[in-house]
Amino acid sequence: MPLALKVALSALRRPARHHFGDAPSQVGDLHVPSGPGPFPVVVLLHGGHWQARFGRLVCRPLALDLVGRGWAVWNLEYRRLGEGRGSGGGWPATFDDVAAGVDHLAALDDARLDLSQLALIGHSAGGQLALWAAGRTELPPGAVGAHPRVGVRWVVGLAPVTDLAGAGATARALMGGGPEEVPERWHQADPLRSEPPHQPVLIVHGQDDSTISVTRSREYVERCRAKGADVELVDPPGEGHRDPVDPASASWAAAATWLEGRVGDGRPPAPRR
Repeated sequence: MPLALKVALSALRRPARHHFGDAPSQVGDLHVPSGPGPFPVVVLLHGGHWQARFGRLVCRPLALDLVGRGWAVWNLEYRRLGEGRGSGGGWPATFDDVAAGVDHLAALDDARLDLSQLALIGHSAGGQLALWAAGRTELPPGAVGAHPRVGVRWVVGLAPVTDLAGAGATARALMGGGPEEVPERWHQADPLRSEPPHQPVLIVHGQDDSTISVTRSREYVERCRAKGADVELVDPPGEGHRDPVDPASASWAAAATWLEGRVGDGRPPAPRR
């Protein structure tokens, strides 16, 4: 079945919707398996070049697949570039929303959610946001997203943007300037400039990706490993940029299997500050 049809059919499933702010895009869809739980939790962050014309619906097939595997899923929306005057994304709104959206899981106070076993999964631009969110505990006081309320145990980047400079003008619009103009923002948000996450990380990137070259992920993984980080790379042959958000793909199978192997691993969640 084509991915577009899977996305369309998934829209027939109605999750619980929660708002964490006043803007229309400050919203998340909560999918929970049947039963009392508690269930491990995945936060999904969609891609789309941080632009308003792309939204969380594309990740709903993944959410439904994860629910079938016993995960609760928080499919998160956030403000993006081009949403209109006063409500659009970019720095700091996009990053504020990702931070607030993840932290809102604690405010839900839902006994079905095991927040000690929480994973971030981001595709493309959402992968960059997931890697940034994983490192929030290391941000300096007063920085955007500092002092998280919820710990993160694992991170999965699906064909992620690991080099913001390579994303060109859109990345500059996201950051409100280039690295020479706002260097502190780029140091905090650009995976190639920031410190690697201290959680285990899986990068899944198809070898035939013509949107973001798998070379970028290979460079990122090599850099992280050189710094002692626990980062793995899976690069399935014959798969492109959108394959990781298709539950039938080898890319997604690798990501889901990796996560399932880590549930209940006995490690404490990332420290809260």
